[in-house]
Amino acid sequence: MKVFFIYPSAGSQLGFNYGVAHMASVLKQAGHQVIFWQLCEDIEPLPTEEEFVGRIANEKPDILAFSVVTNQWGYTQTLARWARRQLSIPLVIGGIHALAGAREILETGLFDYVFRGECEEAFLEFVERLQRGESVENVRNLAFVHNGQIRINPVRPLPDPDKLPPKDYQSMDFQKMIDAKNGWVGLMASRGCPFSCTYCFNHVMIESYKKDLRCSFRQLNYIRQFSVDKVIQEIEYLLKTYRNIKMFIFDDDLFTFDKSYVKRFCQAYKTFCDIPFVVNAHVGFFDEQCARYLAAANCKIVKFGVESGSPRIRSKILNRHMSNEKIVEAIKTVGEYGMHSSIFLIIGFPHEGREDVFETIKLMAAAKPGRFRWTYFFPFPATKAHKISLDGGYINFDKMKGMKNFTDESCLEFGPEQNLLLKKIGRIMPWFVNAYSDLAVAEFYAEKVKKILAMDEDQWNGAAPNLLREDSRYSQYHCERGLSHYAIKYNPFMGIISDYFLNDV
Repeated sequence: MKVFFIYPSAGSQLGFNYGVAHMASVLKQAGHQVIFWQLCEDIEPLPTEEEFVGRIANEKPDILAFSVVTNQWGYTQTLARWARRQLSIPLVIGGIHALAGAREILETGLFDYVFRGECEEAFLEFVERLQRGESVENVRNLAFVHNGQIRINPVRPLPDPDKLPPKDYQSMDFQKMIDAKNGWVGLMASRGCPFSCTYCFNHVMIESYKKDLRCSFRQLNYIRQFSVDKVIQEIEYLLKTYRNIKMFIFDDDLFTFDKSYVKRFCQAYKTFCDIPFVVNAHVGFFDEQCARYLAAANCKIVKFGVESGSPRIRSKILNRHMSNEKIVEAIKTVGEYGMHSSIFLIIGFPHEGREDVFETIKLMAAAKPGRFRWTYFFPFPATKAHKISLDGGYINFDKMKGMKNFTDESCLEFGPEQNLLLKKIGRIMPWFVNAYSDLAVAEFYAEKVKKILAMDEDQWNGAAPNLLREDSRYSQYHCERGLSHYAIKYNPFMGIISDYFLNDV
């Protein structure tokens, strides 16, 4: 059979779909055909209805399969309506949004089938049953409408990563993606995360699997690693097959979870490859020994999810238990081993007040990471943080439905004063960090921040469109004088220390 995968990424960052890449490989290995289309402006303009349906009709697939995250659900519904009007093939959907939203999806009438969880094995069984003309009603991980009633089948055990065939890069026009991302190539050495942060899908997935499989977290085997040999083979394949690779970025939730694995990988990697790489870490799973392994293998950037500088928000709202002292220590250790630290931040949490937001700013000013990137909090359906937001009456559902990313605005309502503060910090956070730092530029930015904080809504709306240009101008001024500072670089929601970007060639 021929399966046409659609991956909507409209108005969002270009990313690699690891799940579909494995699923496509499983299908091809079984003799099926695969087509993949990522709808993202970073690759090409988004299609019109005529262009969208025309390309699919021209390929004559047997199944149209969407892989969707929650913030793309609105756009996905538009695409599905276009397909429904002119195509008479099964429409299938999977991805993060499908895990928690299977019932909501089926109630729209736009999709025939929903797949929940990790579905490489389940989707292959589904495709082959359709090909043979057999019933698919008992396929695990599948949800569908039967006799007018929604039926959600239990999931099957999670797949063993090392039993999956190598990812299918050919179907994805991977060279175009490499070029669009300036040579940055994503990899994944593991699946799963040991933490249960309230805002993340991991605890939703874990609970779904534990319930359906009637097992404990330990029995679930949620955290699974690809063998070091398999990861090395994948890297060797990429280097032989594609050009312009400048950086590997490991998108694992927690690359440093197993220190012995980090050691084995780094020892193997440095024997054949000198391309720098990036990893995700956690301040509780990172120390000098881990830093030494990574630095020796040419790791360039270590990323930490801090989210909030407020201990109260981290512990009470996010279920993230770490101290500010430990965060500062981890960032310092990264720098001591010649690597660059990158911090994930989120603003606009439920029950977050003005002082909580400024605790985040002050923590960054004190810790001085190499870079920090920020987003607005988004209440993913079925997460604990969604319930906290819902119970607090924070969610603006109309705004939430129209959002395609988490970087432009918040879908929570805190009242006019806090809403305006979040807009200001979300637009120009590096100025605030500079102002609260002990850098030589602190006084300069403190004056800018004072003026911004004094603006009312109308004044802010007039000033906001020019701030990125002003940031660039101020940054150039300070660079010419050799003054370290944070400036917005590479994208509108990332602040980077000038010491780094002046040497980034």
